Parts: sequence; structure tokens; C-alpha cells
Amino acid sequence: MSVEKVKAFFTAQGIGDRVRELEESSATVQLAAQALNCEPCRIAKTLSFLVNSAPVLIVAAGDARIDNPRYKARFGVKARMLKPDETVRLIGHAVGGVCPFAVNEGVTVYLDESLKRFETVFPACGSGNSMIELTPGELEKYSSAAAWVDVCRGWRPGEENASA
Repeated sequence: MSVEKVKAFFTAQGIGDRVRELEESSATVQLAAQALNCEPCRIAKTLSFLVNSAPVLIVAAGDARIDNPRYKARFGVKARMLKPDETVRLIGHAVGGVCPFAVNEGVTVYLDESLKRFETVFPACGSGNSMIELTPGELEKYSSAAAWVDVCRGWRPGEENASA
């Protein structure tokens, strides 16, 4: 089970006690925000893509959406999200619990700038009812992120939030 892999990962880091498993589902931004009684923008959603045959994760704020021109400028290809069966196979976590921790070998993690405006954010921990509260710096450290990127829209003041 993915949540057990993530819990073991965080236990090895000395913060396993910070992983929370909730009674209710946190599989979507809205459900997670309701379960945690926080603003949806503080949910750190993890999106799965394929870039030149390689799996890539982008962690972004709950109110951010992939901006196709920015994505293409950064990665050189059009955004193509993984299908649910591809996500499990390539990333190691199922949709609803995808997170940037304890992922399969060869997965590259990027963090979107939309997360930097918060003191703490809530990424999933491998299941549709788990999470951990981390600072953006902790998220960067524990996800082994390759880089911070600016590939989302809809989160800046005055910017339209169109669907991804």
C-alpha cells in the first residue's frame, strides 16, 4: 500500500508522526480542504505527466491550473497527464493519493511557484485519505525536487483561473 511506503519514508526522516490518516476522503482538493478545514489553495496537489517518455510530477497549489504555454516553454512538449493506470505503474501511487514522496525510480519532481506564498501546505501521502503539513522548504527537501517551476496560472491576484 502506497501510504505505508510514504509513512516508512517519513519515519526514516524522523517525522513519521506528522503523517495523518483521516476518516474522510481527501482525494480531491475540495475534499481535502473540507477534511482539514483549510482553504483549498493550501492543498498541495500532485499532477502526473509524461515528458519525452519520462514520468514527471508537478506539485502545485490547490487553486493553480497548468498553463499550457508556460508548461510547453519549460518542458518543450505539450502537457499530457498520465492516465490512472499509467500513474500507478509509473509513479507508484494511485490517483487521489499521488504525492512526491516514496515514488518509483526515474520520476522527476518539480514544485510550482504557486506554493511559495504559504507558510505551510498539505500534500497527500500515498492514499486518498492521508496528508502531511509541510513548509515549502520541507516539501522541497523531502520530495527531492529537481527545481521550482512557474507553469501554473490562476493563483496570482487578478489572474483568471481557467481549468487545466
